[in-house]
Amino acid sequence: MADSNTFFQERYAVLLTKHGKEQVIKPTLEKAVGIHVIVETGFDTDRFGTFTREIERPGSQLDTARLKARKGMELTGLDIGLASEGSFGPHPVMPWVPWNVEIVLLVDQKENAEICGEYASFNTNYAHAIVSNFQEAENFARKVGFPEHCLVLRPDNERHQSIVKDINDWEHLKEAVAWGIARSAVGKVCLETDMRAHANPTRMGNIQKAAENLVQKIKKQCPWCGTPGFSVTDRKKGLPCEWCGRPTEEIRAVVYTCARCGFSQEEIKDPDERAPAGRCQYCNP
Repeated sequence: MADSNTFFQERYAVLLTKHGKEQVIKPTLEKAVGIHVIVETGFDTDRFGTFTREIERPGSQLDTARLKARKGMELTGLDIGLASEGSFGPHPVMPWVPWNVEIVLLVDQKENAEICGEYASFNTNYAHAIVSNFQEAENFARKVGFPEHCLVLRPDNERHQSIVKDINDWEHLKEAVAWGIARSAVGKVCLETDMRAHANPTRMGNIQKAAENLVQKIKKQCPWCGTPGFSVTDRKKGLPCEWCGRPTEEIRAVVYTCARCGFSQEEIKDPDERAPAGRCQYCNP
């Protein structure tokens, strides 16, 4: 069984990106697992979808990352592809809170393996605002971390076909607002945070966290076949109540599964852990 720390050592992987994601993905993986990351920037990854909605994503977040990884391998002839894909929207439980999910995917054609690093966080400036003058635009811009974080502008609303991207200084913002209001049917413009990685340092930090999670998964090896990426695929409820000892809805164990051979293993988090009585449907119905 190969050591997971040497499984990818001295092998070459391609990262397909046009938005500078290699700044955080390349050093994270090269230092931790010894892989050589080749950056391919000659392909327009906007073909796989844009945050500004000119082009719809062709599938789910994971499926789109797979397409990017395979395209990188196709372009370079390498047998390992890396890809990053992000999504933004309302939190699934608290819909009034913005939520960012980042994945960094490794696809290994030679070993028929796929490992996906993930990071989800409230730490995002994802927002938009309809404004009618520069003062309102300035107020919004300061709230979202401009000019370190870039902005995008459209006349009228988020559905307008005209768009200004790469707004990264106050003079450019002032000009863009004037341009948008002049072309607006209602004298307003829509300002959005630019969620492309190179234009959004907060998102870039979340991508790094996803890359670090990928490293953690690479270092966890399947006990049966030795493939890296032995990852959590299920969580079992039933943690005993601290008062009555009956099962609760709290997590008792996690299930790890190998994506390559299918071997599965249940791991109890802590045999001595108990759920708070306040979370028990019997003690606190």
